[in-house]
Amino acid sequence: MRRKSKLIALMSMTFLLFALIACAETADTSEPLTESPPDRIQLVFSLWGDPAELDTTQEALNIYNNLQDEVWVTAIQIAQEEYAERLLTMASGGNLPDCGMVDERTTIGWAREGLLLQYDIYAGQPIKPKDGITFRDGGEVVAYSVASEILALWFNKDMFDEAGIDHPPVTIDTAWSWDEFIEVARQLTFDSNGRNPGDSGFDKNNIVQYGVYVNQWAWQLEVWVLSNGGRWYSQDGTSIVFDDAAIEAMQMVYDLHLVHNVAPYNSAQTDNGFHDSLGEGNVAMATDGQWATGFASSLDIDYGVGVLPYMKQQANITAGGPVGIFAGTAHPEAAADFLRWYSDPENNFGPIVDGWWMPNMMNWFTDESLLARWIDDVPIRARIPASSYRTAMADVAIHPSTQPTGWYYTPNTDHIDRILISALVEAINGNKTVKEVIEEVRPQLEAAIRGLI
Repeated sequence: MRRKSKLIALMSMTFLLFALIACAETADTSEPLTESPPDRIQLVFSLWGDPAELDTTQEALNIYNNLQDEVWVTAIQIAQEEYAERLLTMASGGNLPDCGMVDERTTIGWAREGLLLQYDIYAGQPIKPKDGITFRDGGEVVAYSVASEILALWFNKDMFDEAGIDHPPVTIDTAWSWDEFIEVARQLTFDSNGRNPGDSGFDKNNIVQYGVYVNQWAWQLEVWVLSNGGRWYSQDGTSIVFDDAAIEAMQMVYDLHLVHNVAPYNSAQTDNGFHDSLGEGNVAMATDGQWATGFASSLDIDYGVGVLPYMKQQANITAGGPVGIFAGTAHPEAAADFLRWYSDPENNFGPIVDGWWMPNMMNWFTDESLLARWIDDVPIRARIPASSYRTAMADVAIHPSTQPTGWYYTPNTDHIDRILISALVEAINGNKTVKEVIEEVRPQLEAAIRGLI
């Protein structure tokens, strides 16, 4: 889900509603309540998005309100681009919602600033979300993601078949090395005369098909940093690292375009990976999140999915938008009960089977009957096929080499991302090296992680 468009959010909530309606049919809803009884605990749940999303969300919450008789939850919608600022304004006035969505990049910072309660909603529960999607500050749980996401290598099957190249590997132990990845991308890149990069007469200014599109949106670059043995942040989330291995990895990604001519130019100013690559029909491979399964279902191409290549070591990153309990609520326990219900895969099964989310609970990855429900028995997986999805997605999501993204333990990554997105354009277009750019902005990055800017 992270960095998904408003369309995804709207569709996700629509699917959620369908799932909840099905659940509610087993309850006594012959006389559904439409107004809160006066003796109920009142909770306000905030979300971002369009006005239509508020209507859809409130319909879903009405089902929750009718499934029990102690709590009444109402949703408020705030435009996504205004969400963080509006909540900060509400906090200054002492009228924050009880609970709601939180931007992954602000979660740790908000907890440190006292805007989010450091409240473990799953304390004492027998089943908890995956550890990799748990936000922690100094060991204390701050929030949990409501979905689990990883990155993968998507590809156009027809382009591979026409070139006579085997499809990308679908298991971690058979993943391509970075050099193998570049060679396959080279064979799948053609200029207007059918030549590949490296061929005599190849025209890099008239490329009609590119071999690969690596999503360069700031947070997704971290996977290559980890794969190259580097780090962006210290493991305790207190300091900037951006070591030589990290800088080298980022340069290797940009060199796919600058040196190897196998990737299109991408200024990385928006998170536009899947639709601007495979979706345009002129790229053979693209890296992007699991949520692209939902996008891919609408494309008129025969697509597949494989595991990411690696630089020095296997690596992937977890992601997923969290919900949390805001400071000042008079009812943290009621809010926790509601958020557990909201986050239960049984109650948001629609977005899962339609390709937007993976479950957030570990048992949905280890219990064979649950795996079958959200992978084997789901029509959307049949195009991949389901067996490849299992090994390239579900297995990778719980593999030891898959690590949390920096925002699960580092504050103010929203400010850091903004600095990187702006500054790295000079490295992407080749005017400067990644090393030159990082050294120029390192003081800003260090100030950002400390909350000074």
